[in-house]
Amino acid sequence: MPRTPIIAGNWKMHKTPEEAVAFAQQLAPMVEPYDNVERVVAPTFLALGAVAAALDGSPVKVAAQDGHWETSGAYTSQVSAAMLQPFVDYVIIGHSECRAYLNETDENVNKKARAILTCGLSPIIAVGESLAQNEAGDTVDFVRGQVSAALDGISADEMGRVVIAYEPIWAIGTGRSASGEQADAIIRSAVRDTVCALYDDAVADALRIQYGGSVKPGNMEEFMTQPNIDGALVGGASLQSDDFAALVEIASRVKGA
Repeated sequence: MPRTPIIAGNWKMHKTPEEAVAFAQQLAPMVEPYDNVERVVAPTFLALGAVAAALDGSPVKVAAQDGHWETSGAYTSQVSAAMLQPFVDYVIIGHSECRAYLNETDENVNKKARAILTCGLSPIIAVGESLAQNEAGDTVDFVRGQVSAALDGISADEMGRVVIAYEPIWAIGTGRSASGEQADAIIRSAVRDTVCALYDDAVADALRIQYGGSVKPGNMEEFMTQPNIDGALVGGASLQSDDFAALVEIASRVKGA
């Protein structure tokens, strides 16, 4: 069965609520024709409600950039998956910036993934290695460990709602990126084959896997022509409507069923 491509724009700590709403309203008609691609934007927590309202009835879905595993409680600064549920379809977890700056652990990524699924939402689980790990030849083993830990306790049925994003840390925001063939080989051996070992061929074949790391219109087609890459988790290129629309168009043309 063909996998529907998914292009998700992670806006990180950019755009005020007013800017985010204006951008979403500009973007929605630009990507509307490409209904064979799932289109997702991830504004800041502060803008989530306003962007969700602005995109209501449009084909563009909304994601949160994180979500806590507890429903409520004394967790200062946190927002639970349950609180996000009215506004979003997806929640990004395990992003390398959260792992680096907020001490995100594999255990916490797993707890978040299970909570997100319990709330009826879909996690986008980010995994990826550092430059030192890449140069030491440890990429596959390291990413396999991240994938296995993140999916602990998640059922085969729940896997139908999981998206995994492979984002080599050394390629995020640096202008560098893996080649399409390099990324595809790592995604196959470290992600899809790991999921096959944990579940079965059917679950692995159905899993959508994104590439993230300095993705832009100029290199998007190189990634989309790879058999194991089903979309992109995009940072900088998602902040310009023309660039994001171009990424969606390329995914639609190359991957869309």
